[in-house]
Amino acid sequence: MNLAFHSYGKGRPFLILHGLLGSSDNWHTLSKKFGDHFHVFTIDARNHGKSPHSDEFSYDAMAQDIKEFLQQHGLTSVSLLGHSMGGKTAMTFALKHQDLVERLVVVDIAPRNYGSEHDYIFDAMYGLKLKEFQNRKQIDESLAKSIPAFSARQFLMKNLARDQSGSFVWKMNLDGIHKNYSELNKAIESNTPFRKPALFIRGGQSTYIADSDIDGMKRLFPRATMVTIRDAGHWVHADAPDEFGRVVLDFLLTLR
Repeated sequence: MNLAFHSYGKGRPFLILHGLLGSSDNWHTLSKKFGDHFHVFTIDARNHGKSPHSDEFSYDAMAQDIKEFLQQHGLTSVSLLGHSMGGKTAMTFALKHQDLVERLVVVDIAPRNYGSEHDYIFDAMYGLKLKEFQNRKQIDESLAKSIPAFSARQFLMKNLARDQSGSFVWKMNLDGIHKNYSELNKAIESNTPFRKPALFIRGGQSTYIADSDIDGMKRLFPRATMVTIRDAGHWVHADAPDEFGRVVLDFLLTLR
């Protein structure tokens, strides 16, 4: 699968994987900053952004996509960062291909199973009759009935595009993602731990990583450290970009 991507800067390769319903565009500003030190690749996961759509949608499939991406671009060892769904993809890839990963950064997700926290978002998106809207303001007002947080609505609306007739459509494969949503909530498991340095970053206002998750995290990633960014929620990189960027670079650059 030929994944869509953006690249920034020069140096050792650093791959960034976005979260559920996101895209590589979410990481543009930070990627420019990271590009001062690394050759950064921000990648659209399958069924997201401009990457191909597929009925197969699992962490194993997305990890295989990353392996093929490295092969296509002649990359033999990379640093890898993933947020939320991208974090579980990054964990899966690192556990399967330790020889290809130098450093691992996981943002606000643990390797455990999760509940259906996004059901209300899927309901809101499916409730929109996109062809009936004339502009984005109308869509935003309709989404606000179910999703009161303006930042969350803006995040979702980055997935909007217009088809050849001028009607609004979702860029992502909404049906394919929703059909496989339970698969994305499953725990990450492996009999062989990742024995290289790993950094877990959580938002202090987020509930995605609890203290009770640390034992399971350490079992799979025994050299992991955790940093909590106090005033950030689940989208840590968007809520506190300066502090987030500093924490990531401190981790990556001190390991050179």
